[in-house]
Amino acid sequence: MFNLGDKVVYPMHGAGVIETMESKEILGEIKNYYVLKMPIGEMKLMIPVDNVNNIGLRNIIDKQTVEEVYNVLKQKAEINDSNWNKRYRDNMTKMKTGDIFEVAQVVRDLTYRDKEKGLSTGEKKMLVSAKQMLVSEITLSTGMDSEEIQDYMDEIINLDALEQ
Repeated sequence: MFNLGDKVVYPMHGAGVIETMESKEILGEIKNYYVLKMPIGEMKLMIPVDNVNNIGLRNIIDKQTVEEVYNVLKQKAEINDSNWNKRYRDNMTKMKTGDIFEVAQVVRDLTYRDKEKGLSTGEKKMLVSAKQMLVSEITLSTGMDSEEIQDYMDEIINLDALEQ
């Protein structure tokens, strides 16, 4: 169970803060919802309280873990030469886990592939989404500005891509 003010990650959407809890009647059934405010885009999400374990809602990482995420971005990209559809499915599976290290791998590998061979339209959208997920969680974890984090991530990945 989470509390108001908790910083959490909602897989496929990124990190946010539990702002309130609300009860809503839907199809004649009253359910409790966490209202999650996202730091990027000022979006709000309603998540059924009784469904948080199924969807993988989790607390955000701590500041020490942020360095481990940056280390994943610095590692050599894993080149997947399968067709774009298989790559897309594999990367989507990683992103759906909500695991920040898996998401960091997706960002690293798709960024490298984009520089080398280009990405399909779906993969480009996935890269944008994965970056947003990383940035939102690191922003809430460190209190740093999201643009500063984005710039630093781009710098890490660009340096890495030059070395490969």
